[in-house]
Amino acid sequence: MNKLMLKAGVFALSVVSASVMAKVTPEEAARLGNDLTPIGAEMAGNADGSIPAWTGGYSVDAEGEIPARPADPFADEQILFTITHDNLDEHKAMLSPGQIAMFNKYPDYKMNIYPTHRTAAYPQEVYDVAKKNAVNTELAAGGNGLENFDRHVPFPIPANGLEVIWNHITRYRGGAVERLVNQFPVLEDGNFVPVLLRESLVFPEYLKSGREEADDNILFYFMQEVLAPARQTGTVLLVHDTINQVKEGRRAWLYNAGQRRVRRAPNVAYDGPGTASDGLRTSDGLDMFNGAPNKYNWELVGKREMYIPYNNFKLMDPSLTYEDIINPGHMDQDLVRYEKHRVWEVKATLKDGERHIYQTRHMYFDEDTWTATVIDHYDSRGELWRVAEAYNSQFYYHDTPWMAAEALYDLNSGRYIMLGLANEESEYMNFDIEPERSDFSTSALRRKGIR
Repeated sequence: MNKLMLKAGVFALSVVSASVMAKVTPEEAARLGNDLTPIGAEMAGNADGSIPAWTGGYSVDAEGEIPARPADPFADEQILFTITHDNLDEHKAMLSPGQIAMFNKYPDYKMNIYPTHRTAAYPQEVYDVAKKNAVNTELAAGGNGLENFDRHVPFPIPANGLEVIWNHITRYRGGAVERLVNQFPVLEDGNFVPVLLRESLVFPEYLKSGREEADDNILFYFMQEVLAPARQTGTVLLVHDTINQVKEGRRAWLYNAGQRRVRRAPNVAYDGPGTASDGLRTSDGLDMFNGAPNKYNWELVGKREMYIPYNNFKLMDPSLTYEDIINPGHMDQDLVRYEKHRVWEVKATLKDGERHIYQTRHMYFDEDTWTATVIDHYDSRGELWRVAEAYNSQFYYHDTPWMAAEALYDLNSGRYIMLGLANEESEYMNFDIEPERSDFSTSALRRKGIR
C-alpha cells in the first residue's frame, strides 16, 4: 500500500499518558530545514518522483492591490487520470475507506488526479517558532494542553498521534484574518439555503497591541456572526480557545437574537451542534477538527501516500455560482483537484467512559501543512458514517496554506454540509486586519448582536 510505516517505538507512544515528554533534542531539531522542511515534512520527494521534493513552496510578492482571490497558477494543467467506479480497485491503496465509500454510494462519483505541487509556504516567523517549539514544548498532564509553547506547530517532529493533532489545532492560518463565507446544509435532492457567516480569527501575538498578560493561556480568539438567512440573522458566537486545557477549558459565549442577551455556551464543544448546521456538523467538526482532544485516545498509525484535495484554486473562481458547485449527494467533482501527497495517519478512539456521537475518527494530515485533510467518522456501532474533506489551497500572496472549502458527507442520509465558499460574494478573505483585544470581548459580542 506504499505505506511508510514508522518504527515500533512509535506505537509504544501511540496512546499518550500523563508522563509523556514531547520535546526533542537539539540534534533532532537540527533536521528542520535540512532533510525535513522547517515545519517537519520530508524534504525529499518519493521514490518514483510522483511526489516532488519541497523547494520552498509557492509564494508571490504582490505588486499593487492584492486580489481578493488567488488565481489558479495550474489552470492549464491536464488531468493525469480519473478514478471512477469502474477502475476503483486499481487505486484503493491510495484512498481512505471513506473516500472509497463515496464511490460505492454514488455511481457518478469520481476523482480527477493532477500532478503534485508542494505549494505550502509560511512566513519565516512560523518556521522560527516551530524550531524553537521542537526543543521546548511539552504536553501538559494527560496531553490536554501545551507547556512552553509559542504560537504555532508545537511538535514539528511528532512522536505520537496527540502531537499531530496539536499541530493541526495550532497551525498558522494568517495570524489575524477575517472572512465572509457561506455554509451550505445540502438536502439529499441537492436543495440548499446558504448561511452567510462573517468569521474573525486572531492569535494574540497578532493583535494590534501584541500578546499581553491578559492573553495568558489563550491560543486564539474567534468570532462568528450569522448574516443570512433572515430567520437566523443576529446569532453571534465568541470563543476564547485555550492552550493548556487542563488549566482552563474553552471559553465560549453566544448572543441569541431571539433572547437578546449574551450567555455562556458550554455546549460549543465536542459533539454539541455546529452553528446553523442543520444537525450535520458537530462543534468540534469545524475546521475538520478543533478544540479539546481529551475524549479520545490518539494512535499514530504511521505515514503513507494518498490522493487528497490539493491546490483547489478553482473552487474560489468568482465566475462559478453556488449552484455550479453543489450537486445532489456531493459537489461537482470536476471542480475538485486531487494530488498524491504524503499524510500522517492517526486513529482517534473514544476513551472508556466518554461520550461522543463519533466512536472513532480516522484522520489523514497533510505533511506539509499539518491540516487534517480527510477524516472518516464512525458511529457507536463501528459503522462508517460521515466522510470529511478539506479542499486545501495556498493563499500565496500571504504565505498562508488554508482551505478553499471543507465538506462533510453523510453516507446514511445522502445529505452533506459545505463551508467556506464565497464565489458570489463581493468580499472574501482579509488577511490585513489589525484587531484589538476588545474586539473579542463579551461587550463586542453584545454590540454585534443588536446592530
